[in-house]
Amino acid sequence: MKNKLLIAAFCCFLKSYGQKTEKVFLDKNDPSHECYTAILPDKSPVVGYLVLIPGFGETAERVMQQTDLPLRCAEKGILTIIPTLTDGVMSFGVDNSSQKSLTAIIADASKKFNLAARQFYIGGFSIGGSAAVKYAEIALSGNFKNKPAAIFAIDPPLDFERFYNSAQRDLRLSAGSQPNQENVYMVGRIKQVMGGTPVDALKSYHAISPYSYSDTEQKAIKSLINIPIRLYSEPDVNWWIENRNADFSAMNVLDGSAMVNELRRLGNRQAELVLTENKGYRKPDNKRHPHSWSIVDSEGLIGWLLGNKG
Repeated sequence: MKNKLLIAAFCCFLKSYGQKTEKVFLDKNDPSHECYTAILPDKSPVVGYLVLIPGFGETAERVMQQTDLPLRCAEKGILTIIPTLTDGVMSFGVDNSSQKSLTAIIADASKKFNLAARQFYIGGFSIGGSAAVKYAEIALSGNFKNKPAAIFAIDPPLDFERFYNSAQRDLRLSAGSQPNQENVYMVGRIKQVMGGTPVDALKSYHAISPYSYSDTEQKAIKSLINIPIRLYSEPDVNWWIENRNADFSAMNVLDGSAMVNELRRLGNRQAELVLTENKGYRKPDNKRHPHSWSIVDSEGLIGWLLGNKG
């Protein structure tokens, strides 16, 4: 009942903007996972489609609250797909089951909306951005029918060895005080996905992470050498120190800057790191947070996407 009410509210929200939307379930018996929301363009023809992956714990409704990107895409003739993967809003994004689910959703949407001949873009926020980069790496290195023409990610964690170690450091420094519960959860979840700690299962971290600083062969990113890719971050380290007792070692910009640097050194002149300042605010109360959808200028991003024809 709760899911139906959320979907109804979401549809009303979109109608107020004159948008058509459709909720599609791959598993008709379970509306909590393996589904997607399609935000349809205002008019024909459809010039392309964007798969926009939510952050950890986010619904499609939450995404639409935080960013106007799907609505602005619709105005430009781009159909947006917001997926919910196999583990629902708790999907890890880069693991095998999440990637299989994402591949199935993209295939279903492409067929349902007759998108095979249209430009395909993929992006996401936070771990959704991680999932987008991982999908592109797999698709571009294999025999995938749906290969993106451009990729973007909004402040994504990319190196899960770094993520694990920084979360563990936070727990260690929190001795005698209340640790960050997100880091408590993520330490356990990363170990579960990777099959152990970086000491126990380093090869797994290299294989599953979209980027690994310690992988000297850089197998993961080599398939991205010839594709446009943008990573967005707002590196307000003083905000993190004051509000989260965190520093650069815990910030996703560390991964993004290293990955873009290595891609450019490998020859990808279309790899970009976009840094913003004082753009990160979360709705509905506009609370300051540099890890937010709002750091992206939707019009600028759409112009960049449409400028990359694949």
